[in-house]
Amino acid sequence: MSLVLVAEPWWVNLALLVPLGAYLCWRRWSIAITVRQLIIVGVFASAFGFVEATVVVYLRAAAGLLPGYQGTLADVAAAVPQAQLLRKVPSSLLTLEVLREAATMLMLISTALLTPVKAKSRVAVFLWAFAIWDIFYYFSLWATIGWPQSIKDGDVLFLIPEPWLAPVWFPLVVSALTVLAVLLARVSPQDSGFRKKAFG
Repeated sequence: MSLVLVAEPWWVNLALLVPLGAYLCWRRWSIAITVRQLIIVGVFASAFGFVEATVVVYLRAAAGLLPGYQGTLADVAAAVPQAQLLRKVPSSLLTLEVLREAATMLMLISTALLTPVKAKSRVAVFLWAFAIWDIFYYFSLWATIGWPQSIKDGDVLFLIPEPWLAPVWFPLVVSALTVLAVLLARVSPQDSGFRKKAFG
């Protein structure tokens, strides 16, 4: 029996282990994040996911890779496979896209660092923000230009340090599992204090 890899390069498949590994760590050393913090970070990540999706639409339109964009959103045909789009994007815009991706990661990390929680909980806040951002990114693309047409459609997930390729369902599963891991491992700060007093 051979192992079937979903994403390329091979190490991108290891992203499926991130939610499980994080949950196992958090279960041992609980994370203290309030519902309010999760909601605020979730709202930011959702809005940012929409912004990212619109940037992708603009990039495709600017590169002439988005037929029908001059009409209405309903006229847009976005059925071109993502790997083909990557080869057609001018190198100047590809460089800009790599810098935009790096800036996106810095923004999500900054959000986690601004949250008033302990360091281990900041990792959870970052993963929470990243997962919600990713889910809303795909939802926003689907809602605006009808892509992806199926969760089986291939996508270029990231360009750093090289292009990551996978079907859309792959990042959605990783993100959904990450949201679930954070929710299952989260304890309110009051519970955490109680636990320390009672069992510490």
